[in-house]
Amino acid sequence: MSGVYRGVVVQNPFKSEDAAFRFVLGTIVYFALIVVASLIATWLAFIVFLVLTGAALAMLRGRKEPQPPREHVERVAVEDTWRVLVIANETLQGHDLRNEIVRMADRVAEDVLVVCPALNSMVRTWTSDEDGAREAAAARLQAALEALEGAGLRVRGEIGDGDPLQALEDALRSFSADAIIISTHPAGSSNWLERGVVEAARSRFDVPVTHVVGDSTTNDLPADPGHAQPA
Repeated sequence: MSGVYRGVVVQNPFKSEDAAFRFVLGTIVYFALIVVASLIATWLAFIVFLVLTGAALAMLRGRKEPQPPREHVERVAVEDTWRVLVIANETLQGHDLRNEIVRMADRVAEDVLVVCPALNSMVRTWTSDEDGAREAAAARLQAALEALEGAGLRVRGEIGDGDPLQALEDALRSFSADAIIISTHPAGSSNWLERGVVEAARSRFDVPVTHVVGDSTTNDLPADPGHAQPA
């Protein structure tokens, strides 16, 4: 049944409470040193600002996130049923994505779950302004579900976390997919491809991952709010 949503998880820019605490502490120290330097001399405050900012940027660039362990997805043994997990955003209404889903479901009783991440701009994420992102994701998801049902597919959907990998992980907790489809814009205009989302999903989940480059011919819904980068 179309229009079945499970809500959206608000994206947290910090991975843990410890990371948030370190950020707050570092920010306090950062500004405190600049203020102290400014009491001595304006030029010294400027030098301290440049040094601290440069050191912070160097740390951010040099930091590498540890690769999460490969996750095993339990399969539900249902004869002649193929469970497909689809994740996309602005390309949800594309013909190429719909054709790939139909191809995968050929001659089997398909069970398709479509996840649309609530993409948001960094500023809106930091200010916890998620309403616009949720509304845009819901509109895209509803239109995509109706189109897929019109093609004769049994499909349901949910709005996912703004991080596509987290959205996949959340969905796989309750949906034991036999295959994953990730649809993005073409290379050069896709933030997900620049971040290596497809490769990361293939490394992280022991489920076949198909990448579909979405077309924009049917993408007539408004873009995500806050100038969120395209998927």
